[in-house]
Amino acid sequence: MNGTNRSDIKKGLSVSIVLKQDQRSGKLTDGVVKDILTNSSNHPHGIKVRLESGDVGRVKAIHD
Repeated sequence: MNGTNRSDIKKGLSVSIVLKQDQRSGKLTDGVVKDILTNSSNHPHGIKVRLESGDVGRVKAIHD
């Protein structure tokens, strides 16, 4: 699961996202999903989410 399918992502899931300002460096931010912002069923660059911390970015990895 790499975060490109909306069906893989649920509220409360622990994920790593890349923030807009970190897209060039690829720096990941870990957190827990609060809201799913992408409406389409999949997205090639990752589903956009808001973390409980308020950070918004695209999911790059899903943690168990």
